[in-house]
Amino acid sequence: MKKDVRKRIKYSALLALILVIALTGCTPGSSSKGEKTADGRELKQFSAFFAVPGKIAPDDNRVLKAIEEKTGVRVTMDWLTGQTAKERIGVLIAGGEYPDFIDGSDGTQQLVAAGALVPLEDYIDKYPNIKNYLGEDWKKMKNTTDGHIYFIPQFGNIQEKSMKVSHDGEAFWIQKAVLEWDNYPTIKTLDQYFDLIERYKAAHPTVDGQPTIGFEIISYDWRYFALENPPLFMAGYPNEGAAIVDKETLTAKNYNTIPEAKAYFKKINEVYHQGLVDNETFTANYDQYISKISTGRVLGMVDQGWQFLDAEASLVKQKLYDKTYVPLSITLSEDVKGRYQNNPILNVNGGLAITKSCEDIEGALQYINDLLDPEMEVLRTWGQEGVDYQVDDKGVFSRNEEQRANSKDPDWVLANTGSPLVYFPHHEGMTADGKNALDPKEQPEEYLATLNDIDKKVLKAYGYTKFTDFLEPAEENEPWFPIYTYNFEPNKPETIARQKMDDVKRKWLPKVIMTSPAEFDKAWEEYQATLKENADIKAYEDALTEEVRRRMELWG
Repeated sequence: MKKDVRKRIKYSALLALILVIALTGCTPGSSSKGEKTADGRELKQFSAFFAVPGKIAPDDNRVLKAIEEKTGVRVTMDWLTGQTAKERIGVLIAGGEYPDFIDGSDGTQQLVAAGALVPLEDYIDKYPNIKNYLGEDWKKMKNTTDGHIYFIPQFGNIQEKSMKVSHDGEAFWIQKAVLEWDNYPTIKTLDQYFDLIERYKAAHPTVDGQPTIGFEIISYDWRYFALENPPLFMAGYPNEGAAIVDKETLTAKNYNTIPEAKAYFKKINEVYHQGLVDNETFTANYDQYISKISTGRVLGMVDQGWQFLDAEASLVKQKLYDKTYVPLSITLSEDVKGRYQNNPILNVNGGLAITKSCEDIEGALQYINDLLDPEMEVLRTWGQEGVDYQVDDKGVFSRNEEQRANSKDPDWVLANTGSPLVYFPHHEGMTADGKNALDPKEQPEEYLATLNDIDKKVLKAYGYTKFTDFLEPAEENEPWFPIYTYNFEPNKPETIARQKMDDVKRKWLPKVIMTSPAEFDKAWEEYQATLKENADIKAYEDALTEEVRRRMELWG
């Protein structure tokens, strides 16, 4: 790139930064405005940015206010809007000013390369809750290039034991109404799945006067993994994300070229031309995707459960219980075992970081340490005792019907609970005393109490007690799992190869799906040739293979 082009890009980025700060009101760096807590302590103020979509909680959020009083800290949180994570992080880097806390999502490695983050290894031992949060696993968080620890992972840290009752990972989802209509069939293969959708759609061409949509694929922006990664599941592999790994040879292989990839996309091509796939699926943005699911007229989709939680909440709020979804373990053949569930994982190359713009690093770490206090974690998830839940004489938490109804209302949750703090480190599983689930939805008694009649009917029909039973139990994670947490450093051959593969897939996968069935084989060969010509797949596979073996040697 020529010098003057680089200058124009940098100048544009700086202007964009000014606009972002003006629009969001997110002031980089920690500060104090002279405000005090109720007991007279100085109220510290920090800023945070999470490079994922989210909603800003009202200033008077009840539980956040209670946490503010207990910690003496107020955090102004900002979320991703109107840009990709990489674009927004690029704007911040160009300006050289950052919020105090940050989760860069897909832009994380840009932050590391820019020297924007504070190494944490010399601080961890000073904060007991942070130190104990990962224990011996802190060594896994060391950057493979410089040995520093930049992140505190927020998710997948199980305390005592997992209490999961719902599936938030990837699956092929189907409406409960569809299963009931067909007398609760067993669906294991891709052919069986689409046969059911085809028959139901033919019998129910409209929903509330609007056309029924057979199948959706979210392909917008970074969320397009639901479009490109199903081949690894079709082949019976767990969600490694970046590749499939041969357990015997410890070799990583790009899954875009395996036979299962062609078989999968050939089937999607077929059902697209049968009118089962939404014809706007490749042009819709995320909000439009959620909006369509929220109408109750989308029969199925392939996606990760957490991606459409807002749509599920909307369906529940509308009391369209039969239009909510069940996860299915779909492969190409009944001989292939699905691997859609996995045990909790530690993201060793991402999480919450503190930036060099933070003027009070120790205060920021003390806040995280306070948030990990057992009492504080209960406040973050269950809320305030006597208001959001009750405690019996054995120390077991419960909710009444009004409290349960509140917890199902997204607007009430945003205004009254600690949910906006989910991107700060937290435990999952059980409370520190082992008496309760940390997530109220996973409390056994609460889970059963919140099941509606449709849920109970579906579970009874299949002989299950929870919806995760629709999927095969998780197997023990391999030492390298998941390989998608590999540190893809900027400008490395494998990183360039990954970006080029992404570029080719974004262009070609919609094309091979929409091409006429008679031309599919030709289009597929052109796609494969383009993939191999544009991306150094060998460099990509070699780098991941080396990382698999490194992790096996260190953690196996």
